[in-house]
Amino acid sequence: MAKKVLVVDDSITMRALFTSALEKSKDLVVVGAADGADEAREMIADLRPDVLTLDVEMPGKNGIEFLEELMETRPIPVVMLSTLTQKGADISLKAIEIGAVDCFPKPARATPDEFEKISGKLCKTVLTAAKTNLAARNAGKGKPAKAADYSDDGRVVAIAGGMGGMEAAADMLAAYPANCPPTLLVLTMEEGLAVPFASRLSKSIQPKVKVAGDGEALEAGTVYVAVDPERHVVIDRWPQGSVRLIDRPAVNGNRPSADLLFGALAKIAGASARGVLLSGGGQDGAAGLAALKGAGGQVFGQSPDSALVDECILAARERGLSAFAAPGNLAEMVLQADVAHAA
Repeated sequence: MAKKVLVVDDSITMRALFTSALEKSKDLVVVGAADGADEAREMIADLRPDVLTLDVEMPGKNGIEFLEELMETRPIPVVMLSTLTQKGADISLKAIEIGAVDCFPKPARATPDEFEKISGKLCKTVLTAAKTNLAARNAGKGKPAKAADYSDDGRVVAIAGGMGGMEAAADMLAAYPANCPPTLLVLTMEEGLAVPFASRLSKSIQPKVKVAGDGEALEAGTVYVAVDPERHVVIDRWPQGSVRLIDRPAVNGNRPSADLLFGALAKIAGASARGVLLSGGGQDGAAGLAALKGAGGQVFGQSPDSALVDECILAARERGLSAFAAPGNLAEMVLQADVAHAA
């Protein structure tokens, strides 16, 4: 059955364009279009949509204020729509912290041609959001487990996630020690969110945080954040590896591809690598983790009941992934694996 979408935007032009773009998917049906919070509130009660697209800048109660109201009174999956200026990126991250499932950048020009270009990605984002398990936000919460100190044993960690991965990664890395293994965090999000996300992450975890640059050497005690949707991310060799950003077509519709990341790591690091798969839609990462496990690496996944979107994790489980934990316990699980490996 098609998922019901309510479009909320104060511009009649934007409402029409987003509605047209969303209805290109047979799996989505736009049941209404509201011009602001007041009209949206009534439509939600009457139409019971599965997901909202919500504009940030609206007269009266703005999108952030309405999002806060919804999360407190009537939680529903929300995809925030905003411009990805620096201000827009900060607002987008704030929206995710409040409870939005994802953020989607508005096209620079409000024309049918521009919306035609983004319709496929928009439909995929909204459809995945409609399937999210909002109750997962409370699963596995509480005080993060305290991870044991890391003694450098020459291994490397790669973490990948999609929708819901930002929150899960922040929860996991909050339990990381300052002397953590070199860690590459690859998330599916808009490029403009990389710097503000890394900045916020650096204030909440013990290790150093850097936005990954092409050719940057990987060092212990550092988490490297890579989110560029135009390039894939891999580690070029191990030991003494560095980050490589690759210009290449999407892999099975995904860029950056978790399968490519984990698969490449299997070839160059094998038993010296650990892979972690976080919340996300589709199956990206499942085949790559299986390859890494087959090469002797250790593989882990966020527990499905704690994931906003469990599709990729369940796909990995079907391929043999058996080590799961809520985000706050994943760091301890990964570092305990070091102890077991060394023993």
